[in-house]
Amino acid sequence: MTWLITGGAGYIGAHVVRAMTGAGERAVVYDDLSSGVAARLPKGVPLVVGSTLDADRLASALAEHGITGVVHLAAKKQVGESVERPLHYYRENIEGLRILLERATAAGVGSFVLSSSAAVYGMPDVDLVTEETPCVPLSPYGETKLAGEWLVRATGRATGLSTACLRYFNVAGAASPELADTGVHNLIPMVFEKLTEHAAPRIFGDDYATPDGTCVRDYIHVTDLAEAHVAAARALRSSPGRSLTLNIGTGTGVSVREMIDRVNAVTGHDLPPVVGPRRPGDPARVVASADRITAELGWKARHDVQDMIASAWQGWLRLHPWAARDHGPERNAQDTR
Repeated sequence: MTWLITGGAGYIGAHVVRAMTGAGERAVVYDDLSSGVAARLPKGVPLVVGSTLDADRLASALAEHGITGVVHLAAKKQVGESVERPLHYYRENIEGLRILLERATAAGVGSFVLSSSAAVYGMPDVDLVTEETPCVPLSPYGETKLAGEWLVRATGRATGLSTACLRYFNVAGAASPELADTGVHNLIPMVFEKLTEHAAPRIFGDDYATPDGTCVRDYIHVTDLAEAHVAAARALRSSPGRSLTLNIGTGTGVSVREMIDRVNAVTGHDLPPVVGPRRPGDPARVVASADRITAELGWKARHDVQDMIASAWQGWLRLHPWAARDHGPERNAQDTR
């Protein structure tokens, strides 16, 4: 098969491209490069620069490269921005998906993997979030992910398209430094940024009903996440008409305070966090049940939090080499793996 990977030059997308090609699958990347980086792509992987809102460009790419499956990662993904710009998020994430599905089914594509999110669940009041946990998203971003799932599954039922909706939990780490997350919107790079500035990391609320009072989350290594895409893509190929909705997580929670302590240890810093007020909408605990994906696909996460932090730090140092001057974190990151 030949897979069109939208958003394939992004942080997660580039890992998915490498995992797919490493598994012997043929990949073509479709990316508008608004946040993606072409240099992340392996040699020999074609890049089509375009938006999912451009129906003609999509149709041309699908036909020219003989696409038989799609992995759709391209989307806007900042929760706060989605609250400020809901129309923009619905246009990019829902209308872009609708056009892509329309063009893909017209081109005879047989399999479709959607990048979804744990944001579809909102504030679940359960120890482990299963795929049956009610979805009550708290932001326009989460709403677009849930509506996107509905659209993908409805298209599958109507056309026979095989579909998989993969609900990611908190993604971190890097397969290699050049593939590291360049943004500072997730916890680990946010802590790196503070430590690099010799400033204390921030905790938003320490009065939650959790063991240490701080929020608990499920962190998944981006390499494991990429391998889950390979497993899902192959499952769809072997079972026409199949429909999957799967959590991608570890089933283990780590608190914000614990994560900051671990980042300090890996990087060689010793800056205790400062505690501020809660952020609106932050649930106390969101941890995945990963039982279904193990049963359906035989997939299970292989990397732990230490791997995530150490690999992410090496990527951070590649972009911010001065961060290593005072503490020798390159040595520390390697010694603590």
